[in-house]
This record gives sequence, C-alpha cells and structure tokens, in this order.
Amino acid sequence: MLNRDAIRSGAFLESFNFLPPGLLWTQARIDQSLAETLAKRPAEADVWVFAYGSLMWNPLSRFDARVSATLHGWHRSFCIRLVAGRATPQRPGRMLALEPGGHTEGVALRLAAATLDEELRILWTREMLTGAYTPAWTTLTLATGETRHALAFVANECPQQYEADSTPATIARQIAQAQGPLGTNAEYVFRLRQALADCALTDTYIEEVAQALARFETKD
Repeated sequence: MLNRDAIRSGAFLESFNFLPPGLLWTQARIDQSLAETLAKRPAEADVWVFAYGSLMWNPLSRFDARVSATLHGWHRSFCIRLVAGRATPQRPGRMLALEPGGHTEGVALRLAAATLDEELRILWTREMLTGAYTPAWTTLTLATGETRHALAFVANECPQQYEADSTPATIARQIAQAQGPLGTNAEYVFRLRQALADCALTDTYIEEVAQALARFETKD
C-alpha cells in the first residue's frame, strides 16, 4: 500500500482509518502543514530533502540528484510510538525520528523543480500521516563540502506519540515483537543498516539497535 498510486488516490490514508480518533490527519490538514512549511522556505531555487530512514531506500518522491550528506545538531532516535504500518495498536513498535544533539549521516535528495508540487504532496502525505514529525528547514553539508538548505522531518514531542526513552536496551524487545501490514519493525532496522552500508555510512545507534535485535532472534 506504500506506493505513489495509493498516496495519490487517497487509498493510503484510508488504509489507516482504524487508528484512534484524532490521531490520523486528514488530507486537508496534511496539505495545510505543507503550505505552512513552504511559506518558510529559504529563498533559493532548489528543494532538498534529508533522507535518514526509509527515504534512503524507498523515497517514492522523484528526485534529480542524490548526494550523501551530514546534518549537524540532530541524531537518529526511535522515539515515536508506532501503531500502524510495521506495527498495530495491540503490538506497537517504534518509529525513527531525529532529536536534538550530535549529527546524522544520510542522503540529500533534490526534488525536480518541474514536478515539485506533486512530489512534495506525496512526501507530506507519507510522512505527516499522524503529525508525529515536525517539518524543519535545516542546513546540510554535502559530501562535496557544499552546504544546502533541506527539509528534515524531526520528532514532534507531543505526548500522544513521543517516547522519551529510546535507548537500544529499552526499545529492542518492543521492535522485535512489532509487525503490521508493511512487515516487521525489525526489518526496518535491518534495511536501514544495509542502506547506510550501501552508502559507506554507519550510525552507532542503529548498529546497537540492530545488534540488540539480533540477540532476540538468537534467543528465539
């Protein structure tokens, strides 16, 4: 269900109608968030997006440039309670976000100007499904040494979804047990680990979570 056609047709949003009242955003609310974010867009021609999770291997939105990049001042954290996609309300997991401090290595994606409106709406519908993120304009350092303004989806610390303790020891068992229509929560971690390796990148936190999950699999 996570594909361009499902998002554009509305089927993607409809597939999450089982979520608790007030948690799932409407398309109108998602579109409003996009408009508010674009109103704060830095004065430059290109729109870049910082990919640090599943956008690294399944961006859906089409882009015309892809470069390894570093975001300073933020680090990866499985700090969002996950109840859909790769989890359910009965078997919740954890969703990846960015929290203040440290740095994150990932990929910068430049959206094509000719189809910018369509690609941003696809991106927003995918990422702002429940408002668990706050879209932020950040500054990336590309692998070339150049800097670019870029959109990054950082954690929204709202009490309904935010989890303060995202240490590997705390979250590993929860991630190991969570699964939903899109697959298992653990698969997400291992795919991210591979996506980082494919870009010759590493993240100590992701490695620690993956190793903790591997220990649970060994016990099973």
